[in-house]
Order: sequence, then C-alpha cells, then structure tokens
Amino acid sequence: MPKFRFELEAVIKQRLAIERQKQLVLADLERMRLVLEDKLRGFQSSITAEKNDLRDSLSPANPSAATVDLSRVRMQANMSLHLVAKAQQTVFQLAALHRRLEVARKDLLAATTRRKAVEKLKERRYELWRAEQASLEARVLDEIAVTGHAGRMEIMQ
Repeated sequence: MPKFRFELEAVIKQRLAIERQKQLVLADLERMRLVLEDKLRGFQSSITAEKNDLRDSLSPANPSAATVDLSRVRMQANMSLHLVAKAQQTVFQLAALHRRLEVARKDLLAATTRRKAVEKLKERRYELWRAEQASLEARVLDEIAVTGHAGRMEIMQ
C-alpha cells in the first residue's frame, strides 16, 4: 500500500516555525511584564515605607522635645518624590508593554490560524486518499474474486 504524501508539508513546517517564533516573542514580552510589575510593586512598598518614615520624622519620638530634623524630612520627602516619579515611569512602560502584548497575542493567533488551516487541508486530503485507497483495494479484491470464479468455471467445463 502506498504511503500518504502531503505536497504542502513544507508549508506546515514553515508556519509552525513562524508560530513558535511568535510564541517566543510573546513569552519574552510576558517576562518583561512580570519584571515591570515586580519593579512597580517594589516602588510602591518603598513609597509606603518612605511615607511612614516621613510621618515618623515629623512626629518626634519624645513629645517633650519638639524638635524636627528638617534636613532628614527634606531628604525623605525628596526620596519619596523620586520613587513616585520612578513608579510613574514604570507605569508608562507597563502600559506601552501591554499594547505590545496585545499585538503579539493577535500575531500569534493569526499564525496559529494559518497553520491550522493548512493542517485541516492535510486532514481532508488524507481522508480523500484513504477513501481512494479503500476503493482501489475493493476493486482489486473484486477483480481477484471474479478472476478466481472465472477460473473455477473453466475448470468445471
């Protein structure tokens, strides 16, 4: 019995390679998203800590000594503002990354759809080939049966 050969197998392989490349791009972007989100969480916790330190600096530990170290307060306020600016910058980077992620997901979906379309064509052609092979085999078996029957009839005469 002959073996099924799909003439567009190279197209499937190429589309699969493109799909894998799109998956790698998406995975890299997802990794970058996780890094930025971790960075943002770190900034948020640092901002909270700086605000707590600033509040503690503005309320003296000893209420009878009502002195506030203004240089320390200024330094903490500046640090807090610096962290807020870095957090905002990270939020902007994250927003841009989300747009890139959306595009990458659409690209991956399109690549997967193109690959599956050719695979579906392969399945249909395989089913047609199997039906042709079954029909051919049935014709050969019929011919063998007819030839055998005709041979037996000649012997009887």
